[in-house]
Amino acid sequence: MTAPQFERARSAEAKQARETSILEAAARLAGEHGVRAVTLTDIAAVVGMHKSAMLRYFETREEIFLRLAAGEWVQWSQDVRNRLGELDGARPADPGTPIAVAAVLADSLVARPLFCDLLAHTPLNLERGVSFTAVRSFKLIAIGEVGAVGTALRGVLNLTEEQAGNVVATAVSMAGALWQMAAPGTELRRFYQDSPELAHALVDVAPKLADILGALMRGYGMA
Repeated sequence: MTAPQFERARSAEAKQARETSILEAAARLAGEHGVRAVTLTDIAAVVGMHKSAMLRYFETREEIFLRLAAGEWVQWSQDVRNRLGELDGARPADPGTPIAVAAVLADSLVARPLFCDLLAHTPLNLERGVSFTAVRSFKLIAIGEVGAVGTALRGVLNLTEEQAGNVVATAVSMAGALWQMAAPGTELRRFYQDSPELAHALVDVAPKLADILGALMRGYGMA
């Protein structure tokens, strides 16, 4: 009788290590094939674990990706706050500041392909395929990072707390939607590129997102 490849984790440290390996495998597969295409079976094969055994660590496929989304929120938040802090000579009254801030937000999001992909799947699928406990844990992290980025925005622009929150919400929701439209690295994207009559379907995420966010922030400045 063949011994199983993986023995059940007995200690808290072993369980944490097992969860980390599962998350890393899911992230790698999603980066290669997109979140939509990755199954529990795919993840289990990479980790070297039977699918039923993997469910001891995560209740569903959606919980794995929701955990990844939470981590991406934290990492993006830290990155964009660092970038905003590095804006040289940014003054709230300067007409060019909203444009510069919009570029920072857009570029920081596009630099995180997995996050952009997860942003679209989170409300449509991931939150609906886990327990309310898992949803609460994710939401508390995401809401906290929205507030942190909003505070950073208010440090460089004359925005109310609500306006800053709206800018962040618009940035992440549009990034998720535009990323799906752009379909980078997919057969659909190559189909668009090879079909001149469908050239309008080609989406360049960063400039389009920056344009939308710049218009929103300039509008708030005029209110």
